[in-house]
Amino acid sequence: MKPLAYRIRPNNFNDIVGQDHLVGSKGVITKMLEQNKIFSMILYGPAGCGKTSIAEIIANHYSLSSFSFNASCDSKAKLKDIADSAKYYENTICIIDEIHRMKKDVQDFLLPFVESGSLTIVGLTTENPYRSINPAIRSRCHIYRMNEISLNDVINLLKKTIKSQGLHEMHDEILNYIAVCSSCEIRSALNMLEIANMLDEADLNLDNVKELIGKKAFLIDEEGENYYDVASAMIKSIRGSDPDAALHYLARLLQTEDLEFICRRLLCSAYEDIGLGNPNIGPRVYAATRAALSLGLPEARLPLAYAIVDLATSPKSNSTYMGINEAIADLDNLTSMAIPPHILNKELKSGKFTYKYPHDFEKGYVKQQYLPDPLKDKVYYKPKNTGSYERAIKEFMKHLKDDL
Repeated sequence: MKPLAYRIRPNNFNDIVGQDHLVGSKGVITKMLEQNKIFSMILYGPAGCGKTSIAEIIANHYSLSSFSFNASCDSKAKLKDIADSAKYYENTICIIDEIHRMKKDVQDFLLPFVESGSLTIVGLTTENPYRSINPAIRSRCHIYRMNEISLNDVINLLKKTIKSQGLHEMHDEILNYIAVCSSCEIRSALNMLEIANMLDEADLNLDNVKELIGKKAFLIDEEGENYYDVASAMIKSIRGSDPDAALHYLARLLQTEDLEFICRRLLCSAYEDIGLGNPNIGPRVYAATRAALSLGLPEARLPLAYAIVDLATSPKSNSTYMGINEAIADLDNLTSMAIPPHILNKELKSGKFTYKYPHDFEKGYVKQQYLPDPLKDKVYYKPKNTGSYERAIKEFMKHLKDDL
């Protein structure tokens, strides 16, 4: 028998969880189907968030030939066969799973078919397409990011599935356990639910489900506490310069054995909370997290503890975090942001605009406008006084502004 997750795969967008920005009533993909239009796109997001389901719903909506291609295991010859078939139809849809694994020469082969519109691709990937996919292909696709699925969304889906499939009723603590153990991957959660349903209804309790699923709980303690809350407490302890509390929460997180999650959180903290307060912290934490992943448990606790104490006891500065957030926010508020013509330097020969090359000046600096006119007086980066390095930056920037 096919797994539960496969048997109840969504047939319409109403059954897709957590992706209303794409397939809700006002979602862009919903509008595309309502207007019977079709365009190439790349969907990227974490595993088990609904990428394949959305792609298949799109393919089934149109009376067009459709094919599937897995870039990790299918050959270029198969893609050639798909492209050859596309010649006989006005348009053909090709769902490309793990498109980030597609070799450059295969992407190059695909390009003219996507360009002409004879082949409409729906690429699926867990990787950021801006880093992993050929820019030529990427520029011809609309790129949509899938949301991570929340714990509540998974629990609600499990309850809905129990009702629709006539499964055993389960207490909320069991459903919460399954949702957390699945790392909020819908596919994994549904398959765990099916395994738990193998128990007789009289034996359905949390201990028996834990034993049957055979995966260590992400519920950190006996109160059933969500491990995301523990992770948040760890980061807040680092931000608050309390290494003892940070180590305590690290110890609790290590029970999950989810090293990649812990490493990501520590790296984020290094650049969000410490930043230029201690500019060497990023490479040090990166080295520690790589060491942890290489060592595995139980030894991984050693470099992670090193990183935790290093982060918690470092001077803190969120100046770069605040600066980039403000710069991104301004992109939504401004319509005209032309680069100053002297910076483009396209009319240098005519002498109409002149870019001043800073290295030609005595102190390697010359005043000139770099920002677009609407932002010319904007200050995004505001140095803090928490660390000696950033204090030196502040003095240097003041010197440039006042004395030169």
